[in-house]
Amino acid sequence: MNHHLIGIDGQAATVDRPTIERMLRDDTLLWLSLEASDADGLALLRDVFELHPLALEDVREFGQRPKLQAFGDVSYIVSYGAQGAGQALVEVHCFYSEHYVITVRRDPCEVLDQLSKSLGQPDGDLSRQPGSKGRPVRLILLHHVLDGLIDSFFPALSDFDDRIDDLQQQIFVKPTEDQLSQLFEMQKWLVGLRKLVTPQRDGMSSLVSGVTSLPGMTAAGEPYLHDLYDHLIRVGDLVDSYRDLLSNAMDAYLSIVSNRLNQVMKQLTVIATIFLPLSFLTGFFGQNFGWMVNRLGALSTFLLLGIGTEVLAAVGLMVLFRRRGWF
Repeated sequence: MNHHLIGIDGQAATVDRPTIERMLRDDTLLWLSLEASDADGLALLRDVFELHPLALEDVREFGQRPKLQAFGDVSYIVSYGAQGAGQALVEVHCFYSEHYVITVRRDPCEVLDQLSKSLGQPDGDLSRQPGSKGRPVRLILLHHVLDGLIDSFFPALSDFDDRIDDLQQQIFVKPTEDQLSQLFEMQKWLVGLRKLVTPQRDGMSSLVSGVTSLPGMTAAGEPYLHDLYDHLIRVGDLVDSYRDLLSNAMDAYLSIVSNRLNQVMKQLTVIATIFLPLSFLTGFFGQNFGWMVNRLGALSTFLLLGIGTEVLAAVGLMVLFRRRGWF
């Protein structure tokens, strides 16, 4: 598995139990990143870090609801992010304390991979970066992790916005059943995203308001929480606005389909109305009465009464329909 162990100085170390125990004793462990909750990783979390059994149970089963729980001096955070600019979502479990940060993921996560690479750079030491003096380094790392996951929603939502615009243009040109299927799929994805973003925003709100707190939280760390909360509000607002756009697109689709159906029905009604007097005249002169058969037999009578009345009726109806704007 792809595991990473990074010290407080930004240097990577071997992921094994003796190294982790030594770094914990020296208080030099910054970040342990575990990919997938395999038996070895769970053993480390259980035996070395002595995490709560309920937290370990949640780590075994991914698909958790975003949440923030306190287990003594360790905070357990479940957060989500977007993978690339697509609609794939990635789930990350975080354990935060004053002495370490642990992340557990099952799927690939570009945010954590990029953060791991940046910490390995010469300027990757968080304790020496500008503005970090006097601030908890591990909280800065937690901010980078959560902020990266939250900000990963913005490219996905931007791509989602472009898809909505393209779909609306296609609907106004020619609505199809495939577009309706796309609308339902996009609404389903957006509802799922809203279910993930709202709990994260509520959890961050509880931290900002002071209802809950992170271990070792100080006034110097509060701006980081406010920054995360602000980004979550922006993501939530975008989700709500795109939900309204999808609803408008659905209404536009139904309205255009209904209008086109009305146009077809109007055309059929006009055709039927034109043929109604023609059918009447044909039926009238087609009666086999002796008087009509004996007296209405000349060519002029046929042209005048048979053809002429039908042409006159059709032309008269067409003129009437045009004056009323039905054509």
